[in-house]
Amino acid sequence: MAFLYDTLVQEFGKRYLAQVEVPNYITDNLKYRIRPYQKEAFQRYILCYTEDFEGKPNKPFHLLYNMATGSGKTLVMAGLMLYLYEKGYRNFLFFVNSNNIINKTKDNFLNPQA
Repeated sequence: MAFLYDTLVQEFGKRYLAQVEVPNYITDNLKYRIRPYQKEAFQRYILCYTEDFEGKPNKPFHLLYNMATGSGKTLVMAGLMLYLYEKGYRNFLFFVNSNNIINKTKDNFLNPQA
């Protein structure tokens, strides 16, 4: 079984991936500037969402981001929610394993000073 990462690189190549633009409504609505690897995460999601390829999961599909602590997973999640909101999605569900994470996430989304 191939990972989605491998499938995208095999189908489209790194050059094609680099040409995928992250929409301004994502970058303009995030508090922090996105880092290069976060930009690549957005590009991969947008490519997966917009392009058809062999082995593409049916919509809605589920993706997992395996990122280190402090790497900006919440920022990526917020940006992807902005992207999907623009596409018409209105309900989002995510799971965490502790109350601290859910409280911090709520604070990040609801408190402009967070």
